[in-house]
Amino acid sequence: MLAAIVGVFGYYSLFVERYNDAFEFMKEGLRLTIEMALWGFLIALAIGLVAGLGRISRNVVARNVARTYIEFIRGVPTLPMIFFVNYVIVPSVVDFLNLDLQSITPQWRAIFALALIYGGYLAEVFRGGIQSVTKGQMEAGRSLGLSYRATMRSIILPQALRAIIPPLGNDFIAILKDTSLLSLIAVREITQNAKIYSNASFDFRESYMVLTFMYLVLVLGLSFLLSRFEARMTRYEAGERS
Repeated sequence: MLAAIVGVFGYYSLFVERYNDAFEFMKEGLRLTIEMALWGFLIALAIGLVAGLGRISRNVVARNVARTYIEFIRGVPTLPMIFFVNYVIVPSVVDFLNLDLQSITPQWRAIFALALIYGGYLAEVFRGGIQSVTKGQMEAGRSLGLSYRATMRSIILPQALRAIIPPLGNDFIAILKDTSLLSLIAVREITQNAKIYSNASFDFRESYMVLTFMYLVLVLGLSFLLSRFEARMTRYEAGERS
């Protein structure tokens, strides 16, 4: 049923003139949507890993800083947080570093907002994955003379990846969908392009049907790839155990 809906939307978007005009205009923002999702996710991975490790650190300061950051991010809805990062945090950091605010494009402000928001969520993913590895693995690494960092890097994290990768895939899909919120800070991704086109042409039905088609293709395609990857991981682990 869903495939039929996507097929109908795709037919209209590609072969019916008014819908195709909207598609041609909006696809200019498709590259930007994907780029912002990728950059935001990659930076969020780094932030999430550091915060996740801080969350389980024996250092009280690091643990409390990480916990404060995570709870702050999780306690504020995504849209207000985007506004807060874009209009408060970024200008404050720029002023502190004595930089020119105009040198930071709206796209990079948006990427930083997504990264900071999803870093808080990914931190809990990393924490859960690391804690899923039995404590005996850390003890074994330390008994071999490895430092805490070396044990974490060489033994714990590789094993934790099995538990971490599936939710990371889901979070990437979530960050891709949340790029639509960036239209509210005038970033020219596909949702903003749909708003511009519909306001200029009054083709609201055409614009938002095409927009829905674009997101369906992106999200369903990623979901399919993620499910195939998880299936391969499951078969690999079953082969290891047999």
